[in-house]
Amino acid sequence: MKTIVQVLQHLKPGGLEVMALNLLMFSSHKRSMKIVSLEGTAEEAMEKWPRLKPFADQLIFLNKQPGFKPALIKQLADLFKELDADVVHTHHIGPYFYAGLGARLAGIQMIHTEHDAWHYSNKSHKTLHKIVSSVSKPTVVADADVVAKSLGTLPRMNNVQVIKNGVDIYTFVPGDKDSAREQLKLPKHCKLIGSSGRLEEVKGHCVLIDAMTHLPSSTHLVIAGSGSLEEQLKTQVRQLDLESRVHFLGYVEDMPTFYQALDVFCLPSFNEGFPLAPLEAQACGIPSAVTNVGGAVETLCPDTGAIMKAGDAKDMAEKIVPLLFERRQVSPREHVRASADIRNMAKAYDVLAEGQAND
Repeated sequence: MKTIVQVLQHLKPGGLEVMALNLLMFSSHKRSMKIVSLEGTAEEAMEKWPRLKPFADQLIFLNKQPGFKPALIKQLADLFKELDADVVHTHHIGPYFYAGLGARLAGIQMIHTEHDAWHYSNKSHKTLHKIVSSVSKPTVVADADVVAKSLGTLPRMNNVQVIKNGVDIYTFVPGDKDSAREQLKLPKHCKLIGSSGRLEEVKGHCVLIDAMTHLPSSTHLVIAGSGSLEEQLKTQVRQLDLESRVHFLGYVEDMPTFYQALDVFCLPSFNEGFPLAPLEAQACGIPSAVTNVGGAVETLCPDTGAIMKAGDAKDMAEKIVPLLFERRQVSPREHVRASADIRNMAKAYDVLAEGQAND
């Protein structure tokens, strides 16, 4: 059994972090896999994300403080040797830099997954990438076709592989709508749109709230998640006189029940990689609408999904209406079952890691 060490910037609830945790759960090397979080402490992370608790003995927190920390490279190299790592698997630019150089210093093979490419418009990110790619030869994976295409414009990124994210189709399943709404204390006699994610500007919740002014009064919106814009979004709701129609749930642990309560799931983001939420919703049989950003469109069931313009509230409302009121002959669950089962994703990464470890 190979020892694979995943390295993330932090372990807070988010698509990238969920993917890494899912990989730990479904990999054939899960018993020997570790996840290193550069930032934060175990206590902080598990308080905010209780799902981490069963894996506590496989999680390592380095509590990195803000700013450039060159000593972290040697610290990671020593940690990889101590763990007797066969492969280091990094996610996003910070871990790519620190752990990429650390893996090189320790003489360990490396896999790097990019979950989006828009951040490379940042010159400092390009510089960090150039430094790592000049001294090591990581196997680079993109989580979406559009991400792979964008990465192909960067130096030493001409052999990018694509492994798309997946979800557990036996956890995310259709359920009873009335029961789900009762559990979440949501109104039963309405059409219910749902959205989830960090309450930050990039996620576009403010546009979706504006879209509610273009939708029938019988339509409600429920938002799962927390973040720095929570109070600002609630103020927006009050100013638009939507308090009776928009519901904030905060952090939700039981996401299958959340999706089961919905009529439509909406992802209004301004930027995305290959998001998990539309896959989770569709696995629960809920049609989804996403903005045409990043790899979001690649998650959609072609027979039931809708593509929206980012930042356009009126277009958003127009695209959602048919999903709310038209009858469907096809369930989006079949699309997820066929193309986005987490087990297939984990198997693809296992094959990649085993090949790296044997080089």
